[in-house]
Amino acid sequence: MWSATLAFPSFVASSTCIPSYRRPRLPKIQASLSNYPLASKIMVRNLPFSTSEDFLQKEFSAFGEIAEVKLVKDESMKRSKGYAFIQYMSQDDAFLAIETMDRRMYNGRMIYIDIAKPGKSDFQQHPRTSGPPEKLQVPDEPTNNDVADCWY
Repeated sequence: MWSATLAFPSFVASSTCIPSYRRPRLPKIQASLSNYPLASKIMVRNLPFSTSEDFLQKEFSAFGEIAEVKLVKDESMKRSKGYAFIQYMSQDDAFLAIETMDRRMYNGRMIYIDIAKPGKSDFQQHPRTSGPPEKLQVPDEPTNNDVADCWY
């Protein structure tokens, strides 16, 4: 009777490679010019055009305290463009909203939620360039033949 043994590499069966769907514990990242954590602003996409800021405030306040709701509107038509930004007071509330509401049906449309990427308006200015570093002034060689007392 013949027998065979199969051996798989350890990384295939390891539990570290299996994705975990628990709430991620990320470090609190603070933006330099903002009072809120950097990852506490979410972007909601594919909203119906009839959506209002009050409705978004009511729906998303179930996940935590909201600092600001910004529904992006078309200037000429004065209606929603189909996406909004919601600023939470904490990072954990934003992650909970993403986990719960991402890819949910809302008025016949599937909405998508992500962490909003910071733009230049979040930092209130364009990045500054500094150019090449300034040359350091090196002191001249000592005139006498003194040797510095340094032992390595």
